[in-house]
Amino acid sequence: MANEPQSPVKDPNYDLISVLEASLKMVFQAETYARDAEQAGDTELADWFRKIQENNRKAGDQGSEMLKQRLQNRAS
Repeated sequence: MANEPQSPVKDPNYDLISVLEASLKMVFQAETYARDAEQAGDTELADWFRKIQENNRKAGDQGSEMLKQRLQNRAS
């Protein structure tokens, strides 16, 4: 897409780290949003935020493993 911001560095590992950071940040944000929804009595929305949180947790775990493998391969 022409209007989307471009990665400042043309490096797949940089992109991996950026997405990993965003995923892990969303894990913490989604918890706050879920608690806010629960306090407002909106369990449907709270459940949705928790699903988003879990998806981001899985993405964070996968990205972390991928980064570890890449770093180990570079050190070899």
